[in-house]
Amino acid sequence: MNIIDSHTHLFLEEFADDLPAVIARAKAAGVTHLFMPNIDSSTVGPLLKTCADYRGYCFPMMGLHPTSVNEGYEDELAKIYQVLKSEPGFVAVGEIGMDLYWDQTFLKEQQEVLCRQLEWALEYHLPVVLHCREAFKYVYDTLRPYAGTSLRGIFHSFTGTCEEAEQILSLPNFWIGVNGVVTFKKSLLPEVLSTVVPLERLVLETDSPYLAPVPHRGKRNESAFVKDTLMKVAEIYGLMPEAVAKVTSENALKVFGMLK
Repeated sequence: MNIIDSHTHLFLEEFADDLPAVIARAKAAGVTHLFMPNIDSSTVGPLLKTCADYRGYCFPMMGLHPTSVNEGYEDELAKIYQVLKSEPGFVAVGEIGMDLYWDQTFLKEQQEVLCRQLEWALEYHLPVVLHCREAFKYVYDTLRPYAGTSLRGIFHSFTGTCEEAEQILSLPNFWIGVNGVVTFKKSLLPEVLSTVVPLERLVLETDSPYLAPVPHRGKRNESAFVKDTLMKVAEIYGLMPEAVAKVTSENALKVFGMLK
């Protein structure tokens, strides 16, 4: 059974001491591809090194995460764009979006940075991987004008309502990313998925080292644990895990332009 982790940060320092073992466990769990979104200029080096060390298994994205947007965003954005422009092999512009959970100090700047990076995606014919926390209306309203373009991507770590899921699905080239949150006892995601979201619009992820699924909740997350999310999603849809793995893996490869 082959599974894809469409969103994992194994290049972060949380994995510095045992990355080879983490990768080995992912492979043993049937994970065939690891897609790795950047955060800011400080993570570019570790990201590129990890993807070079595991070329053909780990695939890099390049973008500026919204929580790294501050008063110096122009300089930071220029650094990220230079990397995107000069380094080959990026499979997406990500992780980009908006995050108003902590504060709204740089709301306008986050909007500006998101718009600029959407334009990069069109310029380089790449998908986007979107981070959206307490900011759905802003992100969705920013995307709507692109509905008639080739822009495509993933709403990563989706935890929204049925209405928000329906709005994403109204954008024909966007998929919904689901991780360990779907296994949490109080999560409303199972109802949203079973009510609104067809499996053909779903991709699986871990967001390692964060949001470890049950039975690992509270521990460092890793890509092998995407299998626990898969098992829960299969239960929700009433399908065999193998069927869910096949469809969600094809979905991920389609988003990233790698479906053969």
